[in-house]
Parts: sequence; structure tokens; C-alpha cells
Amino acid sequence: MYFPTSAARQLSSAPALPLPSELVLALAPSPRKTLFASVTKSGLSLWRVRPSAVLAHLSRTETSVQEHGENLHLHWSPDGQRIVVQTTLSYLVLVTVEYNAEEVPYQTPPLPANAARHFLPGAGEALPLQSLNLHLEGVIRIEGSLLSVSPRKDYILFSTCEPRAIQRVPWPNANGSGGDHVREGYDTWGINEEELPWLVDPDVTVCQITYHRQTGFETWITSEGRAYLVQLYQEQDIGPSASETSTADDDRAQLGHLPPSRPSADSTSSERPLQWHGTCIHHVSPPRWVQKRKHVDPGDLARYTYTEPRRAMAVALNPKFSMLAVGTHGGTVEFAGFPNPSAVGGAPPTPQVLRVPGMYARDGTGEVCTMEWSSDGYVLAVGWQKGWAIWSVGGRCLAWGFGVEYEVDEERFQDAFMYGVRSLFWAPGNFELVMLAQSSPNTADGQLFVLPFAKSATTGQHSPDNTQYAFLQMDDRVLVYRGADQPDMSVINPEADVWQHVKVPQSYMSANWPIRYSSLSADGRLIAIAGRRGLVHYSSTSGRWKMFADELQEQAFTVKGGLLWFHHVLIAAVEVAGAYQIRLYSRDLELSNQNVLHREMVPSPVVILSLVDNSLLVYTADNTLYHYLIIPTTDAIKLHFCGSITFDGVIAVPSAVRALSWMIPSAQKQLGDPAEDLAVATVLMIVGGKLVLLRPRKSEEGEVKYDMQILADRIEFCWIHLRGIGTLENSLWGYDGQGIRVWLNALAIESTPSASDVEDGSVTLDRVKESVNIPLDFYPLSVLMDKGIIIGVEVEAATRTNLSFTMFRHVTSSHLFLHHILRFHLENNQCREAVTFASHYQHLVYFAHALEILLHNVVEEDADGVDGTSISADSKEQGLLQAAIEFLDHFDDALDVVVGCARKIEMNRWPRLFDIVGNPKILFESCLSTGRLKTAGSYLLVLHGLEQLDGMNGDAIRLLRSATTAQDWQLCREILRFLHSIDDTGAALQSALVETQIVPSADSQLGQGNGNGSAH
Repeated sequence: MYFPTSAARQLSSAPALPLPSELVLALAPSPRKTLFASVTKSGLSLWRVRPSAVLAHLSRTETSVQEHGENLHLHWSPDGQRIVVQTTLSYLVLVTVEYNAEEVPYQTPPLPANAARHFLPGAGEALPLQSLNLHLEGVIRIEGSLLSVSPRKDYILFSTCEPRAIQRVPWPNANGSGGDHVREGYDTWGINEEELPWLVDPDVTVCQITYHRQTGFETWITSEGRAYLVQLYQEQDIGPSASETSTADDDRAQLGHLPPSRPSADSTSSERPLQWHGTCIHHVSPPRWVQKRKHVDPGDLARYTYTEPRRAMAVALNPKFSMLAVGTHGGTVEFAGFPNPSAVGGAPPTPQVLRVPGMYARDGTGEVCTMEWSSDGYVLAVGWQKGWAIWSVGGRCLAWGFGVEYEVDEERFQDAFMYGVRSLFWAPGNFELVMLAQSSPNTADGQLFVLPFAKSATTGQHSPDNTQYAFLQMDDRVLVYRGADQPDMSVINPEADVWQHVKVPQSYMSANWPIRYSSLSADGRLIAIAGRRGLVHYSSTSGRWKMFADELQEQAFTVKGGLLWFHHVLIAAVEVAGAYQIRLYSRDLELSNQNVLHREMVPSPVVILSLVDNSLLVYTADNTLYHYLIIPTTDAIKLHFCGSITFDGVIAVPSAVRALSWMIPSAQKQLGDPAEDLAVATVLMIVGGKLVLLRPRKSEEGEVKYDMQILADRIEFCWIHLRGIGTLENSLWGYDGQGIRVWLNALAIESTPSASDVEDGSVTLDRVKESVNIPLDFYPLSVLMDKGIIIGVEVEAATRTNLSFTMFRHVTSSHLFLHHILRFHLENNQCREAVTFASHYQHLVYFAHALEILLHNVVEEDADGVDGTSISADSKEQGLLQAAIEFLDHFDDALDVVVGCARKIEMNRWPRLFDIVGNPKILFESCLSTGRLKTAGSYLLVLHGLEQLDGMNGDAIRLLRSATTAQDWQLCREILRFLHSIDDTGAALQSALVETQIVPSADSQLGQGNGNGSAH
């Protein structure tokens, strides 16, 4: 999904001014993340994200630092026009960010014409640097001890310790336009049962307030370690305060609204025009001695200070997947779903605890310092006191750094972020992670780092029908997995170079960075890329990119909704001048508005496109699915509109749909009209993190309704195999962060809804357990159905004593899935289906290896069942072992598979195995008669282990004679070595040499030494 690559860039945090270097204390990106600010104890620097450069610096005087305190934290206003700096003496320093279009911050040195072409702008660097100025607007003195600050659109919200309260003040010189007198005034809410009745423990302070602009919610962390999800409501409002609303309506809709809390005993509090409503999302239980001391002396907070390991240190919301993450003082990270509004007042949702394995953090992690989700919601970046890590939404640790594994030159090593991270954030496009290290031991300004990432193209656009090609995108290039086109052995060889690097044209990426959509054709030959504006496409056959010749045409539209290839035709969902279109471009023609093959207008923004055969599915933001047939003719190609259907009442938040496909019943495929597919198709969607099937059913009035069937939750991506290879037809493959879950023949999945759920509208059915679960120790990227392999990558971090930085790379890994599918059939007494399925893969060079894995797993579990006390489990496993042996008898490799498995298991399990397989002596004879001499040699070891060899070693002598006839000298050497090992006197070896006439009889009597020498 997300994988660090190459090496981190180090930024110089010291301004180019005659000022002493100071430790950077905090980072904060601007609301649009085009800028970020860093703060030291007396200075404030303003940076451009791409290219990374300092645009302005403000240094406070010594007098200001002494009077108002040193800088501690900084926060941006929602409009990006102000920065609020919190100081150690409870002051707020207000800084205004001013844009000056007349000044140029950096002058390009004059270059001769022949040298200028060597200094081309990189990705995202074509736009000129803006000139910014930082001006001190004023200082606000806060009564009491200031704990946390959170600027808003019309006011500044903050919490204090003495008094224990939440307060807000308006921005200075605010004109008050659009607001009432209450919003413009000052407000204070005491932290007690009357003002905030939903607090679990009112005798606390609010240590941290974080506003989540995408959702309109905020999170509070209290002094005892609990975390709350909070909203500010106006009197008799059903929504939050008007000043808190943001443009991300869909994200907020996924969370819903917090219901009113229980009524307060104080009637005056309910008359306040503004009230806080919240619910606990992270609960901790202090020890009884702490609770007892608080009860005896509730006013003395210092006496019962207790460091709770599960104390919340940071909270990050993920509205894309309807979940949240909590980082604790003990270093663990906990994932949980959003609280259910109908269940408020009950227990918080049960969290999934993520722990960094001990081998990755030998000295511990320290407390969690910072966390942030990527803008697409797929990964979480976490910074600890002693390291950092990247977690997928399903709980897979993708990358990490807790010190270095090998020795480095500590005086030269510069990657300080490997030892701890104070703050971090994702740059636009999520291709880079900006990190602030805890300290910089070697250089005064070595705390800021930018770590580049390669990420799967499915994070931008999910194409569940293209399972064959793994497709990664980086800052300025894409990587295509070509192992599907290679021989079988190249696929399973981790050292094989099977990735094609395709660099996007510099002229396009410099002005349209970052990449937003990337699409790969079904045959892997054609690539399309869309950035901030326009699009480009590439053919691996010709090795050429095609771009718009007219830059004005390129900049006139934005791709929104995705890109798809239909043979050589590119289908793009675009927004142009406030209208929404689906355009068709030909790879064979130049890119221009005059060469658009077809334009189809749609009434609302496209959320996602999907292509199934020649059916184009278009799902839009008004919750409607449109079905088009792609009709090519000799001189043109067009879209034929077949119909549409709305999912109102079925899909609550259209923007949460991340994947779309459908499955057509076989009768409709063979006999039906393709234009009528929409009425009978089972629609597959990933909504947030839920893998959903929508099954059509017609009401009495003939109207099509949909029954929703949720197959799994927190699915990161899925594939669907619509045709071919027996059992896998219409199978669903979903990855949940731990392994791949497979539903075979998803069209046949049935689940009966309860009577209470049946309504006139849609019905939500019970969840269905997957047919097969395939655990993986790497991150999967594609499934090669015709090769029986899952392809994925792992991240490796390498250090050297002669290098001052850490190198990151991704290593290709593979996993066979054949034995998992075969075992499912055998467990369900479907031997015929198993044989039919396996016959499709007989030609693979590693087919016998897959069968051996299957038998080995069955034998091991059978042995565990014998050791246990459950008779039913014993009989079940024995039945599975018998079914596996019966299945193997259908293939020529059965004898090799059985003996290969026997040599990999413990000898005490041989009798049980061969009780079912058959007498190994008979199997040995079968191998000898069919010329499988190497396999017969392996059975010799089994016969010896089971003590079935005759005293004269006749079996070994016969095999040796056959090996000499076949001139297989390697096998002869192994047999002689075996005879020497079973008889230290050498008599058996001498006898075999004589009987096979390898050594004449007279020479064999020269002494035992010659016999021993022959054995070696």
C-alpha cells in the first residue's frame, strides 16, 4: 500500500541569518498543506512544501521571550492567514501571514543558454515561489495556566488548568460579519458535572484539544488519560455551531452527530445558547488507590498523579473508513470504530491494539508523540519517542524505524528520525512524509526530514477486475510488475528484476504534481496518468508518452472520478467549467479537444468508474449508478446509455464508495440482453471499509430493490475474478490487513434476513464467513490467477558504516494459494472439484511443491489432533488426511509428494501417514518399476526409518544397479553414502559394490579401507 523508498531528504532548519541555531520544537502544516511552519524557542519559520524552501522567518526579541515566555507550540487558523504560537508563560502570540505578489523570495542566478536546460524544475516545482511576510499582530495574556490551544474561524478556543475550564476569545479586530453577538463574545465553560455532564470523571483538566477540519468534530484528551469526541451545539440545533462547519459534508455525514447528553441537574445550564456534547472514545480505569485518594481529597490533583500506560497521548480520526486511532503513553496504538450514536452511554467501541513486535523495537518505543492519517485514509503515520512506523488501516505494519539494526558511524549518521519523531505530517498527494526528529546529535539543524514513498495505485483508483498487474506510483514515475509475463521460476524468484520503471514527463509533472489517478490497461501495455490538471498516457510498446500540445486545453479540465482503458481507448471522468463529462480518447490520436471520440454529460460529479467487459459503470455523487454499453464501430466509438438506478436508502455516503464492480448470472450472460444487465446484476462495492454485495430483487410493483450483504469490515482493497479457472470464477478476494479472505462463487452466497429486517426498502443481511483465509507475512499487490501465486512486497531498511543515511527499498515476495483452495474442497468432501481445479495448474513447475505443502499441513494438523483428547476432531482430521491422499492419487506426482512430505515431518508421524498412503515397500517397488530412481532413493530412507529393509540390503542393491545402468552417478553416490551410514563396519557397502560389479570381487577383499573410500 505505502512503502518508503530510496533515502530521506534532510532539510536545514537553521535560517540563513546571523542567529544561533535552536532546537525545533514543533511542526504544523497549513490547512491546504502547501506550506508548513516550524517553531523554536524564539523563532518561527515558514516553509514551502514543494519545493522545500524557507519563505519567511520571524525571530522574537530577548525582551519578548523574557516577558511572554519561550515558544512551545504553534497552530494555524482555518483560513491560513494567521499563526497562533503558545508560550511557556501562558501567552498567545498572534502572527499574521501576508502574501506579497510584487516581491520574489529567491533570485535565480543568471545561466548561459546552454546550461539552463540542465536545471529543469522537478515534480511540483514549476510554479513560482510566493513571497510571504510574517508580522507580529499582538499578544494575548491568558488568565490561569494555559494547557492547549485550537484556533477556529471566528475565535480561539483554549483550555486552562487554573481555573479548570474551556474558554474562547474572538480574533482581534474581527469585523463580526456573519456572526451574532454570542459568537463574537467571550465564553467560558467550567469542567464540572453541570457544564459538561458527559465527562466520565469531571475532576480533570483538558490537556489537548484537536479540531478535525474534515469532519467538524474535535477530540479532547483529559488529564486522567481518557479521550472524547466532542461537538459544540447551539441551542435547539441539530447540527454543530455554524462557525464549525466545513466543506467536507460527506466525511461529516459518515460520523453523524453526537446526540444530546443526559440532562443537567442545573436548569440554567440548559438555557445556554452553546453547549458541548461529547462521548468517551478511549476509556482508562485508574487503580483503586488513586480513586480512593481522590475521594478523600478531591481538590489536590497533584497528590494522586498516576501514569497510566493506556493514557491517551494523541488521537487521529479517519472519516474515510469510519474509524479512529489512539496513541498511548505505553507506546501502543489502538484502532476503533466511530461510536455508534444509538449506543451512546454504553461502553466505548472495543479497540484493536497494535503493538510493534519486539524484534523491531528492542529498547521499547517510548510514548506516542504524534499521529496522522493519510488524506485517503489508507495508512497511519505514528511517531514515538524512540522511532516511527507506518500502519495500514487493517493493522499491518508496513514500515518502521526504531534505531538502526546494524552498526553505523554515529558521528556521521544523520538520519536522526530513526531514533524518535516529535511531529509529522503527510505532504500533498501522500508521496512524502515530513518528519521532525526528537533531536539532532550531530548537527545543529538536522531535525527536519522528508521521506519519499511509493504507494499502490489502488489508493487513488480501485480497479478490482485487474488482478494481474501490481501497479505502484511514486512522486514522478510509476512502477509496473511484469512478472505475470515471465516464466514460472522468475515469478517465485525474489531476486528477479520484474519491475518496469516508467518516468512521467518532467514538463507535465512539474506543473501538475501530484499524481491523483493512474490507470493500467488489462494487458498491462497502456498507462494513463492524471495530476492536478489534464492527463497524459503512455504505451510500453512504443515507449512514448502523449501529452496535450495545447497547454490551455490541458489546464482547462480536471480528472475527477477516474481513468479506465477499454482496449486502446481511454475513458476519463472530467470536470470542465463546472460541468461533468465522460470523455473517450484514442491512444492512436494526439491529445486535443478536437480528437475526443465521444463526450457524455453526467448531472453530478463522478465518484468512481468501473469497466466489466464492455459495460461501463458510472457511480456519481447523487447516489446513482449509470450503466453504459461501449459500442465500437469501424470509424467511431460511443457510449450507449442503458439505464440507471439510485441507491438512496442503501448507500448513506456516496463519496465513501471506493470500489465498484458487478457479477452477472450465467443465464443472463449467455441468453440475456446486455442492456438489461442492470436489473439482474449483483453489485459489488467497498463502502468505507466494508465489502458489500447488493443483490437485486423485484417488488410486487416491479421495482428493483437491493438487499445489502456485508461480507467483511475494514477491507483495504479487493479483487474479483469474473471468469476462468474453475472454482475461482466469480470469486472475491479481499485483504483485511492480516490476510486475504476469499469468497468462492460469490453469486451463490446466500443469507436469510430476519423478519424484523424485512421492509419495503432494502434489507441488510447477516455477514457470511469467507470460504478461504490466506494469512500473509507481506503486503499483497496482485493475484496471478493463471500461476496460482499472490504477489506482494516487503520493505527493507539498510544501513552501512560508510553511509550517513538509511536506504529503503521494497522487495518482491510471493505466496502460493493453490493448497488453500484445494484444502477448502477437501474439507467439504469435494474431491472431484479439487481434482478439476488442480488440473488447470498441472503444467506449473512448482505444482508438486504446492501439493506437498497441502499434504504437509494436513499431516501436521492430523498429528495435533491425535495428541489431543477430542475424538471428533481426530476423526475429522483423519478423514481430511484420507481425502488428501485420495486426491493425490489422481496425479503422477503423488509418489514424489508423499515421500517429500515424509522427509519434512518427524519420524514418529510416518506410521500414521503410511497407514493411509499404503506400504512404503510397495511404493518403493512402484518407483523402481517406473524408473523414478531418485524418488525410490527417498523411499529407502523411509524403509530404513520404519525398519522394513531386509538384512541383506537387497532393495538398496537393486536401486544401485538400476542407477548404474541409468548412469545416474549422483544417485549412486548417495546410495553408497546411505549404505555406509547404516553399517559402520562397511560390510553392507562392500556387499553392494560386489553385487553391482562396481568393484570386482578380488579388489573388494583388499580391506575395509577401500570400501570406505568408495563411500566418500
